[in-house]
Parts: sequence; C-alpha cells; structure tokens
Amino acid sequence: MKKEQIYVTKPYLPDLDDFIPLLKDIWERRWLTNNGFYHQQFESQLAEYMNISNISLISNGTLALLLALKALDITGNVITTPFSFVATTHSLYLNGIEPVFADIDPVTYNLNPKEVEKKINQQTKAILPVHVFGNPCNVEEFKKLSDKYKIPVIYDAAHAFGVKINNTPLLNFGELSILSFHATKVFNTFEGGAIVCRTKETKQKIDLLKNFGFTDEITVVGPGINAKMNEFQSALGILQLRDINEVIRRRKEVFNNYQNLLANTNGITLPAAAENIQSNYSYFPILVDQSNYGLSRDDLYNLLKENGYYTRRYFYPLISHFPIYNTLPSANRQNLPVAERIAEQVLCLPIYPDIEEEIIRQISDIIKNQAL
Repeated sequence: MKKEQIYVTKPYLPDLDDFIPLLKDIWERRWLTNNGFYHQQFESQLAEYMNISNISLISNGTLALLLALKALDITGNVITTPFSFVATTHSLYLNGIEPVFADIDPVTYNLNPKEVEKKINQQTKAILPVHVFGNPCNVEEFKKLSDKYKIPVIYDAAHAFGVKINNTPLLNFGELSILSFHATKVFNTFEGGAIVCRTKETKQKIDLLKNFGFTDEITVVGPGINAKMNEFQSALGILQLRDINEVIRRRKEVFNNYQNLLANTNGITLPAAAENIQSNYSYFPILVDQSNYGLSRDDLYNLLKENGYYTRRYFYPLISHFPIYNTLPSANRQNLPVAERIAEQVLCLPIYPDIEEEIIRQISDIIKNQAL
C-alpha cells in the first residue's frame, strides 16, 4: 500500500451534508452572482466576526490587491517587500506602478519600517507591506511613516485572517487591508478575497470597480472589471465562518506540537513568540542554518520529500529575483541582505487542522535526526 503523501496544507472544508442544502437553495433561487442572497449574508457576517465596518467581497485575493490600488488612485512608485507571493508585486506592475523593494525584519520576516523610510522619495505614493505568515507588521511605525510623509499604507493581509493585536483586529490598521480566501489559506471559500476599508465611500468605490462601474442596470460611471464573489463561494464562506474558531484552535495545537518537538534543535530557528498577538497559526516556518545544522535547507527539503512530506520554501526565490523585476535598482541583492538570507533558509512545514500527531512526530524526528 502506497504511503499517504503529506502536503504543506490541506484545505479545511465543512461537512458536505451542511453544504448541500445551501446548494439546493442556490439552485432554486437561480441568483448565482451580482450581490446575491448569500453574498449579502456572508459580507454582513464577515464584518461582524471581524468587528469592522466596511468590507467588500472579491472573487480572489489578487483582484482584491489590484482593485485596492485602483480605488486609491495610486500611481508613481510603491515601497513593498521582496519576501512574499508574487501577486503582491504583480498587483503594482499591472496598475502601472513601479515596485520599490525594501529589506525585511529578521524576526517577523515583514517589511522593515526603517528600511522603508530610506526608500521614500517624491515619487513614493504608498507603502504595501505584507503580514507574512500572519505575523503582524510593525503597524505603529508604519502609521508614523504614513502620517509623516502623507502616504497611505495598504496591507496585504492574505495570511492574516482573524489575527489580533491587543484584542484589536489586525485588519483595522492601514488605509486598506486585503484578504485572500484561497484554498491554501486558514479561511477559504475555494477561491475568494476581500478588501477592508476605512470608509463607506471607499467601499462604494470598490463595489463599483468590481462590477464594471455600474450604478444601476443602464448607468456606468467609470471603468471597472468583473471581480464579484459568486453565491457558491459566499455560501461556503458562511459555513467556514461557523467553524473558523475551532479550525484555529486545532491549528494552534499543531503549531505547539512542532514547537515542543523541535525545541533546541541545533541550527533550526523556530517561529518567534509574539506578545499580545492572537495568531491564526497559518504557517509553521523554520530557518535552516547549514553551518550549524549540517544540511542545507534544500537538502532537508529533498529529504523530507523523499519520505513523503512535501514542505514549501515560502518565499523562495525572492520576487526581486524574477526577470520581470530583477533589473529594478531596488532589486539589487546587496540592498536586501536579510531577505536574501531568509529566502535561502526558510522552510514551511505541513500544518492543517486534521494532521495526525504521529505525522508531526515523524516530520520532527527526521529534522532532529539530521542535526549536528
């Protein structure tokens, strides 16, 4: 019998028997998209769960990023991180905005505000940090930069669903926050995303942008695209919202198991504990220091893969290495020493709510047994 292969994540799904009645209702209503019955319910329930006032559902996280920048009429250049999924920077490029890369913090892996300030000039129109692995950015320092230079901060919060700082939702910071509900995320609607706004007026603008600019069936007030979330995604989202606290609780158990089993492993850096943070435990990244561990990160990646455990090197290579971006002045490797090091060492281990404790132990044993 072939051994089950374990991947870095497995999407959580509710009981199918709970979803079928909603599907039958959608079939009966024949209202499949365009701000349908379940879309309205999901948007309202999501805002209540997150304790926010204005949120717009989008068909996926990448379109949410694109529309967020368009909604604020961002031009010129925007300072962002090279250590993220490529969609973060693509959203700038596709809006005709020049990405400017700044280095990251060695503990949180997030954009470093001190490095960002060095890059700000007359052409800088916004800052686009990422809450990497759900670790909150230094929101206070970014707020200071925003106020000082009169430029908005737009957070890519794709990893940060449900995260809080001192009991305040992380999504309450910045001018806009962008969520992804992709299948790989803690909270998923198959595909999907959302934009969290500060004002009702901004939400209205985003709602126009995601629906071709229509205000009614015959009036178009500006250009837009089709980025609406459909009824199937929305109905699933309602069920996922019902279960999300239990999902996060189970992910926390997995996270803590790894922490305990891998503690004090020579050459392995574990995720740092953060005070006053309510995490969603979206990823379990380790750093592999070859000089102290004995194997390189890629050697360990391949060894785990040979044993049926598929980890991921999030985020390698850096976005600044891709041909479309590597000729930018800010992509110079010497200007991004921390990001370069982290990208060469990082390895994300399998984490999802129903992963078996024995699997966690087997993965941890392989890692520990290779240490010097």
